Amino acid sequence: MTKDTKNPPIDRVDGRMKVTGGARYFADFELPDMAYCVLVGSEIARGTISSLDTKKAQGAPGVLDVFTHQNMPPIPGWDAPVEGQADGPPPKPKTEETYRILSSPKILFDGQPIALVVADTYERATYAASLVKATYAKQVARTDLSKHVAEGVAPGRSGDYSRGKADAHQTAPVTLEANYTIPIEVHNPMELHGILAHWTGPDKLMIYAKTQGVNATQNAMAQAFKLDPKNIHVHTEFMGGGFGMGLRTWPQETAVVAIARKIGRPLKLVMNRSQMFTLVGHRPYTAQTIRMGADQTGKLVSISHAATAETARYEDFTEATVNMTKFMYACPNVSTRYRIVRLDRSVPIWMRGPGEATGAFALESAMDEMAHKLNLDPIEFRLRNYTETDPEHNRPYSSKHLKEAYQKGAEAIGWNNRKPQPGSLREGNWLIGYGMSTGVFNAFRWEASARALLKTDGSLTLQSAVTDIGPGTGTALTMIAHNVLGVPVDKIKVEYGDTSLPKAPSQGGSAIVSAVGSAVFDACTAIKQTLIELAVKEGGPLAGRQADDLAMADGILSVEKEPGKNVTVSELMQANNLTVIDRTKESKAGPDHQKYSMYSFSVHFVQVRVNPLTGVVRVAKAVSVADSGRIVSPKTAASQMIGGVAGGIGMALTEEAVIDHRFGRFVNNNFADYHVAVHADVPAIETIMIDKPDPIINPMGAKGMGEIALIGFAGAVANAVFNATGQRVRDLPITPDKLLRTV
Repeated sequence: MTKDTKNPPIDRVDGRMKVTGGARYFADFELPDMAYCVLVGSEIARGTISSLDTKKAQGAPGVLDVFTHQNMPPIPGWDAPVEGQADGPPPKPKTEETYRILSSPKILFDGQPIALVVADTYERATYAASLVKATYAKQVARTDLSKHVAEGVAPGRSGDYSRGKADAHQTAPVTLEANYTIPIEVHNPMELHGILAHWTGPDKLMIYAKTQGVNATQNAMAQAFKLDPKNIHVHTEFMGGGFGMGLRTWPQETAVVAIARKIGRPLKLVMNRSQMFTLVGHRPYTAQTIRMGADQTGKLVSISHAATAETARYEDFTEATVNMTKFMYACPNVSTRYRIVRLDRSVPIWMRGPGEATGAFALESAMDEMAHKLNLDPIEFRLRNYTETDPEHNRPYSSKHLKEAYQKGAEAIGWNNRKPQPGSLREGNWLIGYGMSTGVFNAFRWEASARALLKTDGSLTLQSAVTDIGPGTGTALTMIAHNVLGVPVDKIKVEYGDTSLPKAPSQGGSAIVSAVGSAVFDACTAIKQTLIELAVKEGGPLAGRQADDLAMADGILSVEKEPGKNVTVSELMQANNLTVIDRTKESKAGPDHQKYSMYSFSVHFVQVRVNPLTGVVRVAKAVSVADSGRIVSPKTAASQMIGGVAGGIGMALTEEAVIDHRFGRFVNNNFADYHVAVHADVPAIETIMIDKPDPIINPMGAKGMGEIALIGFAGAVANAVFNATGQRVRDLPITPDKLLRTV
């Protein structure tokens, strides 16, 4: 049998390439006769272009053309209904407006492209773009969700949920009602968004793009230009952070492809930082209300969770904000309500921990508030409402080790040092507080394909179209193959991020190890089976042995109970005149998946220090525990959790995109004023893996981790701040002014 899957951690297989500059991102590609384009954005949030002067821009040095709504090339597929999100939900219901880039003088959001300047260098295109001038017939824009909550509509695919008695909290012995808000948060990865499009023939297209799914981009462009997907080649081997913004093909990308065809030259777009705030989505501003009731023993009686989020007037975006509330705790009476408000804003998109990160902040803050009212330890309160079965669907979890996660995390953070009375701990001028929170996210297994090629020199090549947006997918796939075939990791090569390779889903939803990893497992298992059949067949070097008697490691197939009885893979293949064993496998979830609820779980613990004079909050220590099945790549898994904590600190304490609602414009659309967590904000982070395989989800027993690394963390910080100060901040981020205003 194959050796134990618990192998020592390995370094990222692409790590050296990335840190030495060998990795090529989409903007690094240069093609002969390539042109560059720059977008010009509107200066109003709603209205109509009255006049548009492009003469100076067109006459500027190196300019090839300036495209506006007056001369934009047609996009054949845009005669269909408004495009949905790539790899996302079904087409949206008809909204109030339709947005087609550079197709109309109507302005639907601030920063909407009104022109696209094409020149022979990026610098010339940038200068010429500054020469484009427009005047507008301005209309009053609605951009403030807080003033329009009552106008929320139920999205077509997301109905209200209820079990038990509605509003049962009203008669509960102990009750809580609280409002929570999450501001607009922007992805802001290091790598700017964009695309390089090159028509290699009348109906053949080559694309280098920043996308989380090359097959999704291929399909979106095939639809837009009425092409056979086989004629579109998309390449994205490396990506400098996605966070969700690359889960759809954005209109400006499609426009670049259309203009590249028009000018007959390769065309590259690299957006600037301010455009990253308006043109590639964001976490939507969301207002939530939790109503909760419990009996005096600490058993939940009722939870009601209502959420209202912003979307664009031209496209409905929804996410799973209230879903966690439906099943997380044993509660007989649960109701959820989700609404969206259409505003004069660009459309949001999924952002790491999509929906659940927003909802978990409200739910887990409310759980902490209720525990305080009941005079119960927050962990004890959760344990009293723990459930081993999913109360939403009335079926068992495929695996759940959350109790163990609570225990290990509490020990690591020193939870026994926590005082139940807020403001009881102090070190010098700092108040000390402890907080915790739970996170959860669906454990998916999507359909995927992978190819494995074993050569006579003992090397193994793995191929999949999947894009690696940074979590270390190539390293995880390497470990899976190593665990199946025993091939040394330094002899395994992973090729990915290209539509010429076997199809794979977009990287998102913490599903790639489960999906593509299963396909790699199956392909490598098929190779292993072939090798065993060759070895044990009549006349073979291990004839007469059973498959279960054999083990593979370091390119050698051996009989476990017969020391010295073995054959190398190279010898076995050469004896059978094989230069390569090539297997491609498709993998998908089985019917048994429908019998279980499959989730990954996390528990976050933090210790904070709060200065009562300045209101400054410091996260002094963080412990994150992951219950996500078998950990196939320990080092990159730990890195995922650390990254989630860093993002969670930003979500809790600093991140907020601010709009001046008089103009409907961002006032901090840059790295200087939009504050992400930096090194000084992030302490040493301890990660703990439960590392117990899920017996249902896939052959490795691995569940996703990327989303749960963030989900719940902001709630843990807010709960710790309350424990330190006695002040409950329900609207993120927790900035000093919010603590000082109540002093």
